[in-house]
Amino acid sequence: MPSILSQDDTTGHFYGIFAAMSTLPPAAHALTALNVPYQVFRHSGPVSSLEQAANERGQVPGQVIRSLLFRLSQDNFVMVLAAGRAQVSWPILRNYLGQSRLSMASEQEVLAITGFRVGAVAPFGLPGPLRLLADEGVFLPEEISLGSGERNTAIVMKSADLRRALNDVEIGKFTLPAE
Repeated sequence: MPSILSQDDTTGHFYGIFAAMSTLPPAAHALTALNVPYQVFRHSGPVSSLEQAANERGQVPGQVIRSLLFRLSQDNFVMVLAAGRAQVSWPILRNYLGQSRLSMASEQEVLAITGFRVGAVAPFGLPGPLRLLADEGVFLPEEISLGSGERNTAIVMKSADLRRALNDVEIGKFTLPAE
């Protein structure tokens, strides 16, 4: 059975099934420091698809936010947040960034730049500054979930709290509709 840890808005303490035995993932530490409410959701086993992740969290795929890292040049990266199955539009992203070329970061680059492995990337708790873009679709659902910095563990929060926590995020239309 998955476990859910919640932060009490009044005390800052965590409660839930296994709360005493659990350590918080990196994104949770960052959100706690920002005083942003959230829940930690731990899957009971490996997650192999977006649909599985959404289903086990009691959500629909459009509520699951993916944190995607793009390489603009050798030492220049940008993270794009996209909701569910929506695909980032390469022409739109290149135009917005004023880049003629860009590529997805490799697994090694993702780990080096974010400190997280693919499948657990979060826009919080990063080791250094990173330009963040969010597709406007990320903020449509009231509740969303996203990577926590730890595999098979997610952060569940209100999209309004995500927007507040990502103070300098650039919001725009960066994806094509999901098919």
